[in-house]
Amino acid sequence: MGKTYERIDGRLRTFIEEQPVFFTATAPLSADGTVNLSPKGLKGSFAVLDELTVAYLDFAGSNAETIAHLRENGRITLMWCAFQGPPTIVRVHGRGEPVFRDDPRFAGLVARFPGIDPASHGLRAVIVVTADLIRDTCGFAVPHMAYEGERDLHEKRFEREDDASLDAYFTKKEHVATSLDGLPGLPLPLPPSGL
Repeated sequence: MGKTYERIDGRLRTFIEEQPVFFTATAPLSADGTVNLSPKGLKGSFAVLDELTVAYLDFAGSNAETIAHLRENGRITLMWCAFQGPPTIVRVHGRGEPVFRDDPRFAGLVARFPGIDPASHGLRAVIVVTADLIRDTCGFAVPHMAYEGERDLHEKRFEREDDASLDAYFTKKEHVATSLDGLPGLPLPLPPSGL
């Protein structure tokens, strides 16, 4: 049986913070729009800001579907699965907002992630999510899998980029400034990070 929580604290918070990977799901308002589901990782790139607010770092990548959907309607679901230990799935349904590099809140939010060097990963935004519904369910069908460690490929790819080269990279990518469905994505030109 699933349980609904009023806040992210105690055992629930510990579970979320211990997971090496989580998933985000967003969708445009259009009934025929493209639903997006993305895996998120990189140790230290997720934080519980308070009992109803979480955030994660949005790094350079191939698309900007999550950003585009959040800019249009704000709906997002985050999901964590236990691949080790007791079978648990936790979902946070809520409202998300991309906080971009030129936002006055950006530097303060980035400071909440002390284990990550944002310059070495091509940081685009901080995604802040306010929970509307927090639930857990059984993960009886989720397999046991062993965590072997972090991949270093993302950092190796983007650590050599500066603000100008990141802007050029994002500008040439087909679905960064606009989503698959033509929604506004990452605002370009990319503002300097100021970090």
